[in-house]
Formats: sequence, C-alpha cells, structure tokens
Amino acid sequence: MTVHNLYIFDRNGTCLHYSEWNRKKQAGISKEEEFKLMYGMLFSIRSFVSKMSPLDMKDGFLSFQTNRYKLHYYETPTGIRLVMNTDLSAPNCRETLQQIYSTLYVDLIVKNPLCVLGESLQSELFNSKLDSFIRALPFFSVRAA
Repeated sequence: MTVHNLYIFDRNGTCLHYSEWNRKKQAGISKEEEFKLMYGMLFSIRSFVSKMSPLDMKDGFLSFQTNRYKLHYYETPTGIRLVMNTDLSAPNCRETLQQIYSTLYVDLIVKNPLCVLGESLQSELFNSKLDSFIRALPFFSVRAA
C-alpha cells in the first residue's frame, strides 16, 4: 500500500500545500495547472454528488477510485479541503485527513501568528511533521503499486 500525494486547498480553490511521496507518473503540466484541474474536478464531483444522491448525505463526497488509485477527500467547516491520493488497497482515509487538519494544520498553521492564512504554507515545521505523520501511517509504503 502507498500514499501518492496530498493537496490542501482553501475555500477559494488556492492550493495552500502540496506534497508527494510515491508518485511515479507526473501530469505533464505545470503544478499550478494541476492544482486548478484538481480543484475544478472536486468542485464538479461535490456538486454532482449533492444533486444526484437519492439520500440526504450529511458527509457529502468522501472518495472515489479509478483502476489505478483512490482519491480521499475531507472538507472542514471552514472550507479547507484536503485531498489524498493512495493506491487501491488503502483503507478509508477520512480519519487520517481529519487528523492532519486538527493536529497539524490547526496547531502549526492556524495557531501560528507568523503564518498568514490564505497564503501558501511556508512552515518547515509543518512540512516535516506532515512528512513524518504520513510515513508513520500503517498503509504507507516506499513502493508504489
């Protein structure tokens, strides 16, 4: 099992943070263009799910998978969106994304007076703690599927 990458977007679609670990194939476009495509896809999927669901979905869109990877999604009440791509064998990562938000993002970014909210995350402490957190996950592997 493996984690490929992680995106953190604000409510306006700005990519605040991007990390990758076991990503073998690149998109072939600039990172900025990739971020726009990812956010646009998330916006469309969320809208589709909310309109087409036959049930009232309190959590909304949580994940989807292709034949190559699984995308996990978590949106906070403040509009921060976390997206993690893993291989297909990874379990549901909702709790993992919630932990990243509550224990890393809130503690190291929101509560840090030196970090300006809404701007790209420049905290080396956040980057190193996030990397350690991801590498310690039971489904993290250095081998990509």
